[in-house]
Amino acid sequence: MTLMILIFQIAIPMMLIGWLAFLPAASLVGLMLQAMGTGAFLFALARVAQWAVPVWWFPWLYGGLWLVSFVISLSRVRSPLLLPLFPDKPLEWALFALSIVLLGVGSWYGARALAGRHLPPVDIVDIANPFGPGRFLVGHGGSNKLVNGHLRTLDPEVERFRPWRGQSYAVDFFGLGPWGLRAAGWRPRDPNAYAVFGAELKAPCNGTIVRAEDTLPDFEIPDQDTVNRLGNHVILRCSEAEIVFAHMRQDSLSVAPGDDVVVGQRLGAVGNSGASTEPHLHIHAQRPAPEAAPPISGEPLALRIDGRFLVRGDRLNGATN
Repeated sequence: MTLMILIFQIAIPMMLIGWLAFLPAASLVGLMLQAMGTGAFLFALARVAQWAVPVWWFPWLYGGLWLVSFVISLSRVRSPLLLPLFPDKPLEWALFALSIVLLGVGSWYGARALAGRHLPPVDIVDIANPFGPGRFLVGHGGSNKLVNGHLRTLDPEVERFRPWRGQSYAVDFFGLGPWGLRAAGWRPRDPNAYAVFGAELKAPCNGTIVRAEDTLPDFEIPDQDTVNRLGNHVILRCSEAEIVFAHMRQDSLSVAPGDDVVVGQRLGAVGNSGASTEPHLHIHAQRPAPEAAPPISGEPLALRIDGRFLVRGDRLNGATN
């Protein structure tokens, strides 16, 4: 995973920016395609990749560098309008083709990522902000698999997904610390090094606690519990929907099954229990599971938090009171 991040979120963006700045195309159409292709590809990376590592503002940095590199490329050409319209050498034609590929790939993936911002064809549950103080980044969220990996559990052909089907439109949150970093280090083993660990969680709706687990351990990174997948968790029934909080901190819960809660009441804190490879909050909405069925196998619903349908890369400020 680290290698993929280094390649796709650092090496490739810097190579594309450097190519545009220092090796501009020698034809007018080629230069325009080079700028459009690199720009489209960088935009797609910004919308598709998780920017918890490196920091969330890297796509904005790359966008600024792309603009500077385009200006530099124009400055290297005394008069762009005097350039030949199309390439006249084999290498230039090869780079011309590369620009077209980048434009096509970037446009397709960028459009798919933007399509993930549309509300899915399921009922929407509106809830209040579930966080206490802090800043949070969406790692998974949205209405297609490109930006929300949880949607894989909608596949009826995969039997092992059926017990988890209720989580299909889940949202995962990382925390943001100083400089927008999610942790003190690249991937420290200690969960306390992560900005989200210990973040306060509050009831986002009036309702009744139907399940609560508080005794499971918080693991060091990247260890996890693949048997008790939810880890420490709370399931809060609000009217006809259930809101599920997973991977909470051991011994942090302030509620128990049967408790009635109101919006803003403390539930517990974010941890790293269950099937979690690093501290984060998993939250989703579902219809109550059938009697004797697994607890998160109910009909999946989509969440809107403080009126926002949150998608990968979005940020949310926690409530201050």
